[in-house]
Amino acid sequence: MPPLHLTKVAVGVAHVETFVRRVAARVRDGEVRYATRMRPKRMDELVGGYLYWIIRHKIVARQRIIRFDNRSDGRLDIVCAEGVAVLPPTTRRGHQGWRYLADDDAPGTEDHDGSAIGELP
Repeated sequence: MPPLHLTKVAVGVAHVETFVRRVAARVRDGEVRYATRMRPKRMDELVGGYLYWIIRHKIVARQRIIRFDNRSDGRLDIVCAEGVAVLPPTTRRGHQGWRYLADDDAPGTEDHDGSAIGELP
């Protein structure tokens, strides 16, 4: 079964270069942690998938999801690999929190038509 992915808005970030620098500053032992209050119901399907990042209504980067760790404050850490893959921009509506993304709907690393513009869902 293909992995499931998440989309998340990079709040307060205007450019992908800024996002990449912020992620690099948060790396600890080859991992980056993102805290969330909500526990994904489909957590098992997400391990091995990607966390796709939205900046200014475009998916522009992704990180591999390694695992989920419980925190002492009752929240959950989404633990991702340190590397950030910058993608050709794909238009996506902004949202709060995160949303599931099926493997068939996930943007790839190549820009097929050269426009870097996608359709809003």
